[in-house]
Amino acid sequence: MKEILKTHDTFPKLLARNAEVFGDRKVAMREKEFGIWQEFSWKEYHDHVKYFSLGMVSLGLQAGDKVAIIGDNRPEWVWGEVAAQAAGAVPLGLYQDSTLKEVSYIIDHSDASFVLAEDQEQVDKILDMKEQLPKVRYIIYSDPRGMRGYKQPFLLDFKEVENFGRELEQRDPGLFAKNVATTKYEDLAFICYTSGTTGFPKGAMLSFRNFLSMAANLMEVDNKFEKDEFVSFLPLAWIGEQMMCLSSALLTGFTVNFPEKPETVQENIREIGPTIMFSPPRIWENMTSTVQVKVMDASALKRRMYNWALPVGYAYADAVFRKEAISASLRFRHRLAYVLVFRALKDRLGLLRIRSASTGGAALGPDVFKFFNAMGVNLKQIYGQTEISGISCIHREGDINFDSVGKPIPGTEIRLSDSGEILSRSPSVFIGYYKNPEETEKTLSDGWLHSGDAGYFTGDDHLIVIDRVKDVMHLNDATRFSPQFIENKLKFSPYIKECVCLGNQRDFIAAMICIDYPNVGKWAESRRLSYTTYTDLAAKPEVLELLAKEVEKVNATLPENTRVRKFVPLYKELDADDDELTRTRKVRRAFVGERYKHVIEGIYAGEEAIPIDATIKYQDGKTSRIKTTLAVRNL
Repeated sequence: MKEILKTHDTFPKLLARNAEVFGDRKVAMREKEFGIWQEFSWKEYHDHVKYFSLGMVSLGLQAGDKVAIIGDNRPEWVWGEVAAQAAGAVPLGLYQDSTLKEVSYIIDHSDASFVLAEDQEQVDKILDMKEQLPKVRYIIYSDPRGMRGYKQPFLLDFKEVENFGRELEQRDPGLFAKNVATTKYEDLAFICYTSGTTGFPKGAMLSFRNFLSMAANLMEVDNKFEKDEFVSFLPLAWIGEQMMCLSSALLTGFTVNFPEKPETVQENIREIGPTIMFSPPRIWENMTSTVQVKVMDASALKRRMYNWALPVGYAYADAVFRKEAISASLRFRHRLAYVLVFRALKDRLGLLRIRSASTGGAALGPDVFKFFNAMGVNLKQIYGQTEISGISCIHREGDINFDSVGKPIPGTEIRLSDSGEILSRSPSVFIGYYKNPEETEKTLSDGWLHSGDAGYFTGDDHLIVIDRVKDVMHLNDATRFSPQFIENKLKFSPYIKECVCLGNQRDFIAAMICIDYPNVGKWAESRRLSYTTYTDLAAKPEVLELLAKEVEKVNATLPENTRVRKFVPLYKELDADDDELTRTRKVRRAFVGERYKHVIEGIYAGEEAIPIDATIKYQDGKTSRIKTTLAVRNL
């Protein structure tokens, strides 16, 4: 791969190479539309990028201009991104479910002059605040449904822009190739806005060198091949999806598949049968929950088979982890468990053909990690962040530690500061934050990236990530604990979707818990418990006892002084639209701590019931007043 990069060192150059090497004989992308998988060869991929790029150039796009992209995962997103890069412009991504405030901030902050919006919904977001976005010259949509009545001159159809490009090519046949040839390894490739756990997101500037050096180094320990299949269903604004759909796909030539819609992702994954997969913890947690619920609904015979097979899988995975010799008996029982149980489970989840699976973006609980390895899914933990192009550490084949994030990838150095903060240095470390030199200076020092994470190395050089430095907490007796570690163990329960652990400078650890509404609802229905809303269900005494049992299971695995002593089930789910979570579903602890301050104070004041009088906002903008009482459960 590194040989290829000597001559094809940018995304547009790699695309031109792949179009020449693979042409029409290999599929570059698939998109499911109207129930049918539509295929695009590498030549078609290249042609769409060429004409769209030239079309934007004909509209006045210049080198250095910014192009904002918002929408679901579609070929047009990728085409638009590479097209902008081919013209010397800089693309940036927005999460498709971003609020008006978030969209307005990022578009304005990035100085975007072109916006590529997928459909009517996303176009309306931009139009609603067009007066506050004077830098935006054109809005280009890729889905024309519902757009017939829109007559603004700055609104253009994606295909219309491609036609402009065809006209420009006739006038200047060599322009696109010339533009591609001028792109350079050190050029700014993408501005990736961080998740914003502490405030407004920051725009991390990443070069082609950052992206491609990371991809090439990663492949030395976790290789990808042109025959591989990948399903892209996580937001392309996220660094992990950029790493897979752009960096790795262009470098290796594997096929990227786009689901029909978010609701059909699991079905589409099963149809494709991907060989590689990269997802954040919430995806693996959701799949674990799905399996657990299915087992509860299964026949008595199937439950017995599952309850026999799972411990066998755990024993096998633990033996592999400890690098112990596996007895013939365990090997036989594991093979039998695979044939009778695990194979069907993997098939149900679309993981039957998985060769390499990775998780990153946040810590994955060891229980979930062990669960998939017990099933025979080669799941590896990676560690990294946006500012290092996604990855700095990964588990090696046959060298997995369920508590660690593996070892640094080739070309990456990692050391710990005197305070225990994880510092990284590699060619993948970002250029800096866009229009934010102060934060850049805080994060970069002498080429070392300050992660903000606390950690330590094991005796065999595995990196253990404890938590964010600012999130590591201390009880009044000086006991140090990671709330994230406890939260991940709690979320292994099929009945707990999200939770926030408390206890900093307190006498004990407490938790605020969000129930998994569908799973708890099914549990309630099986016991003929009636309920009307999430709030009503969460407040049921029976649900409180159900959660208590789940928390006690986790407590049994924790040291005495780090066990959860009290908890309350919250009256609503934590929501990114309420600024309680980032768009990648990381808890914004400071904001949550402030919003639920009266709940937290009530827990530690020894109250048994905490009155709630709150207003919640729905996705359609409507609001509702909630008056209820949160029961505090002592353990």
